[in-house]
Amino acid sequence: MLNSFSYIFRKYPLFRTFIWLIAIAIVVVVISLFNRQVTSAPVLSSINPSVASPGDVIVLRGDHFGNMRNNGFVEIGGERLTASSYLSWTDDEIKVLLPSNVQEGLVIVDISGNRSKPGVFTNETTIPVTVPVNTMSKMPSITSLSSESAGIGQVLIITGQNFGDSRKDSKVLFATSRTKNANVSFIEDDSISNKIYASTDDFDYESWSDSEIRVRVPDGAVSGDVFVLTEKGLSSPQNLKVLARGRKTFSNEKSYVIKISADISNIKAATGSSFTLHIPRPEVCAFQPEVEMAECSPQPLLENYHNSVIHQVEFNEIRDNKQEFSQNFIVKVYEISCTVNKDQVRPFADKTRPLFVEYTSPTAFIPSDNPQIAELASSIVKKERNPYNQAQLVYKYLLKNFALLQFSKTGDFLLDDVINDKTADAYDFSMLFVSLLRSLKIPAKIMSGVLVDNELKTRNHWWNEFYIENFGWVPVDLALGAGLDYNSFQQEEDRESFYFGNLDSQHILFSSDWNIIKSSLANNKIVYRPRSYALQNIWEESSAGTDSYSSFWNNPVILGVY
Repeated sequence: MLNSFSYIFRKYPLFRTFIWLIAIAIVVVVISLFNRQVTSAPVLSSINPSVASPGDVIVLRGDHFGNMRNNGFVEIGGERLTASSYLSWTDDEIKVLLPSNVQEGLVIVDISGNRSKPGVFTNETTIPVTVPVNTMSKMPSITSLSSESAGIGQVLIITGQNFGDSRKDSKVLFATSRTKNANVSFIEDDSISNKIYASTDDFDYESWSDSEIRVRVPDGAVSGDVFVLTEKGLSSPQNLKVLARGRKTFSNEKSYVIKISADISNIKAATGSSFTLHIPRPEVCAFQPEVEMAECSPQPLLENYHNSVIHQVEFNEIRDNKQEFSQNFIVKVYEISCTVNKDQVRPFADKTRPLFVEYTSPTAFIPSDNPQIAELASSIVKKERNPYNQAQLVYKYLLKNFALLQFSKTGDFLLDDVINDKTADAYDFSMLFVSLLRSLKIPAKIMSGVLVDNELKTRNHWWNEFYIENFGWVPVDLALGAGLDYNSFQQEEDRESFYFGNLDSQHILFSSDWNIIKSSLANNKIVYRPRSYALQNIWEESSAGTDSYSSFWNNPVILGVY
């Protein structure tokens, strides 16, 4: 048999050629299979962290993932992640943002049908906990308060049980004075709608354990009942007498339906390039206690992340090379009225308090440490040491010595130009005021949002608040005090006096002070919008591979008021 094969192989050249072709084909197939199994198969070596919650970022490390995602994907608990979940993809590392519906289970990286050996992921929110026999026993309960009375900003120690080992979304509620009409005197109301939360922006929460809470009495609180609210429910009340150097009330309630939208078009980007949009939400605060997102299109990645709605899509998923990102909010706003007992005001005593440190410090945007600012502030207040009187002197000086521009400038705040030209728009006035007060060590911040006139037209607007120890935040609107063209629902006879210490309910707040957003990737291209209705350093991000696109941010639109 072997001799016959050898004879045919030697005698017939065509047969020899055929045999060589078969041999070469076998070698090619073997090498291809070997490369597919050995070289190209993705290797998943670690998941960090392996226990996380929806909205968290996890990092998958290993080998042979490919330098671009292309047709690759990550599967968690049997479900393939959508394109918007991928933050970055390199040959040895994949970063993904966990979606709201993520399930625990096996994690697999799939590259064109080659699947890695699985890792294990656990959804922290689904970890079993011991179910109490009596669910009522887990309701928060207040045993006592450290004092029957406390001033605004002073620490109150709440003792009790079932507060939770950490605060998470739990809150401490205080009584406040909100009315729908300015002529209606405040009537105590135990409903949640007439309560005010301790503020994280003001660093009111000092510590939180299952049996003890240390919290500062928040700005806007009045004498009345104190509650602790957790995911298990609302505690029984404890009465507290609130001491303050004056009185703050909230009245003339208005509820607005406001539309925020942006259009993306003319996209030129490589496959797999992604786009992230940070759309600011109206901010929840003492005078704007309720914000609800009524509609949002398309479905966002995150509805509320650091006070922004996050949209993240791959450019190739946008149909017809254009898409609108739109959201409607229902916002409840109150007018603020402050009566400060000026003679009782003293310089800030607790200079280690986080609120004092945060809101008296210079930043990249607020040049309160500039020598021109310090010199000007000192020349304005002279020997006056009362912080309230100092703030009022600065207010009157700016109104007297600077001319108001009715329309907003473009670009960033330029201190030298404003001081030399002695002209300012609303943004410049707010930046000057906050810088001068911080240089005097008076806590102050710049507020950003829209102003709504009596025809329901909006314009970008900026104003300020400054903080008086044992009273709280005092609103100031220099542009309106200087005579900005503005048709309010109710005209004020003396606008200069009214807008120092008071604010009408036609200001919709989007950011109190600057919202500093971290880029999702170091090499992302970012877009910053100066002098807009929200103070944030990033509005848009596009990943590598993006050549160009067009964005248009529509002015906020009021759809209704009631």
